[in-house]
Amino acid sequence: MNSRERVLTALNHKEPDQVPFDLGGTVVTGIQAKAYRRLRDYLGLPQKEIVIIDMLQQLAQVDDDVMERLGVDVRNVSPRSTASFKIELKETPDKQYRYFYDEYQIRWRMPIDGGMYYDMQEHPLSGEITEETVDRYALPDPLDLARFAGLREAALKVLEEEKRALVIGNMSAGIFELYMWTRGFKDGYADWAGNPLLAKKILRKYMDLQMAYWEKMFDVMHGIPIDVVQMADDIAGQNGMLISPASYRKGLKPFHKEMFDYIHSKSGAKIFFHSCGSVRPVIPDLIEVGVDILNPVQVSAANMDSAQLKAEYGKDLCFWGGGVDTQNAFDEHHTPAEVRADLRKRVQDLMPGGGFIFNTVHNIQGNVPPENIMAMWEALQEYGKC
Repeated sequence: MNSRERVLTALNHKEPDQVPFDLGGTVVTGIQAKAYRRLRDYLGLPQKEIVIIDMLQQLAQVDDDVMERLGVDVRNVSPRSTASFKIELKETPDKQYRYFYDEYQIRWRMPIDGGMYYDMQEHPLSGEITEETVDRYALPDPLDLARFAGLREAALKVLEEEKRALVIGNMSAGIFELYMWTRGFKDGYADWAGNPLLAKKILRKYMDLQMAYWEKMFDVMHGIPIDVVQMADDIAGQNGMLISPASYRKGLKPFHKEMFDYIHSKSGAKIFFHSCGSVRPVIPDLIEVGVDILNPVQVSAANMDSAQLKAEYGKDLCFWGGGVDTQNAFDEHHTPAEVRADLRKRVQDLMPGGGFIFNTVHNIQGNVPPENIMAMWEALQEYGKC
């Protein structure tokens, strides 16, 4: 099997020759730049400038030589949200942080000494606002041609030359995430509970933005078979949902259904949905609205045991992630032997019958040593044969 055949077989709930492997196929299945630089050195690959493809998470572009060495089966050709917006990096007066404003006017900062990623610091819609405030709030242009330049050619190269599975991503975080990021978490949750009409208006604004983007994307990609569309909306935490299942069904699920129905109507792509945490209470709802693939499969969160998830939902969902417990078996405090043991359990739980694409639980963080990354990869070669 070539890589694309391998991925499509797994996505159609059949066993391929081996479990497909993803590294960098999405912005939630990638590798932080510091870990990537050490991995390249460990593999003896030539030194080169590391290209950052996600400013917030400081994710590295996975280069062709690494993809070939590790047999990566998927490729992402998605535009970045900053396609035509130029980030201006500045330093705080005390020289402790670098910061910037993104195209949604959110301020992000990262410690200069030892920082791994950027955190939110200012939210443009926080405080006392009205519906008129929301109307006046300027959003990026989803139809900016710079977002789509070269994408069609890149997609054809992935499919025809590389013969990898093609993943196309959204132009931004999910609509609920954008709602929280721009409103601010304190005000956002207060509105969610006490002013749902305002919350709905903000969600609608981001929904319209993304629907316009997808309409243009499908026009650009007309005739090209997109294999996977990557979506996200973090709605759960370590111990449970961030919003109640009832409020998800009332306030957010209708938006998800509208968007996912549209995507399915315009392509044969599988919908990859990312939410960290304990999403189990709403997995049946996600299946109902058209989610085909669940990520990151946070096996360390409450009620997210990999064997139970596979037994209960494996006929309806593919699992993309969950291959190594990044909280409890992967960072510098764990040995390669611990990595191998955890991987073996996850693969044995999730591999049977297909429906499993291997990746760690979320991105490989900057503190993961290359020895553990390669222990993961080598164990997958041993235990991932179907």
